[in-house]
Amino acid sequence: MTALRIGVMYDRAWDPAGLPAFAREVEALGVDDLWVVEDLGWNGGISAAAVALGATERLRVGLGIAPAPLRSPALLAMEIATLARVFPGRLVAGVGHGVREWMRQVGVAPRSPLALLEETLGALRGLLRGERVTVDGRELRIDGVELVHPPAKDAAPQVIAGVVSPKSLELAGRAAQGTLVAEGHGPQDLRAARAAAERGGADGDHTITVFTFLGLGEAAAPALREAVRGHAEWLGRDVSETFAAGGTPEEAATAIRSLGDAGAETVVVRVCGPEPLAQLREVMGALTG
Repeated sequence: MTALRIGVMYDRAWDPAGLPAFAREVEALGVDDLWVVEDLGWNGGISAAAVALGATERLRVGLGIAPAPLRSPALLAMEIATLARVFPGRLVAGVGHGVREWMRQVGVAPRSPLALLEETLGALRGLLRGERVTVDGRELRIDGVELVHPPAKDAAPQVIAGVVSPKSLELAGRAAQGTLVAEGHGPQDLRAARAAAERGGADGDHTITVFTFLGLGEAAAPALREAVRGHAEWLGRDVSETFAAGGTPEEAATAIRSLGDAGAETVVVRVCGPEPLAQLREVMGALTG
């Protein structure tokens, strides 16, 4: 069994000026991944990924996630390919529907989010393989686009789908190389996500990555409760059914391992409360100790 990868999110609320130092610190702690966020009005995902990659030597960086309606697959492929040429083997590209309200806010909400995402994933993966891509789809039109500098042969970054609904989870299995599962989802949810991806046609190489809230001790407890409460509302489920890793470092490590046992190859913690690096150091110690 492949060892569980541990990642950390650079929270969208944190000043991007602190990203280079944070990336170097988490790399020194032995973390496998750093994931950056692209939410409307916060930070740009591609630029943040470039900053994190440039500040580190080993760390894998995840883009979580680029909204398909906001990002032309041709432009997204150009950006990702540039990073992949400079930092080979160190990037994972997450793509999703985008929050519907935000997409309406900037005038790019598609008629069919499912069709747009599937067409975007197909075009993006083809371009990153160095293919000449033409799409005449329900939502997407591309006429003979080809990258001049695609990623090195057989080294294209993994393209994964950040999705939530059952139909979208099946789409991930059909059109992406992995599924990125949002915060609040526990082991049972991951098993359901894997089953949905397999219904969509996913094979054994399809990966599962999951974000999870982390808050250690009494100091972090209020922020963790607030994060879980807000996400439960977004997911439309009860707080008691919304997963998080909290309590002592050992309890949090047990929760994180349970996600790996349920099929996640990578668990990315989103640290809540004060001293995020100190919390990360403690949970890494519990996981490796």
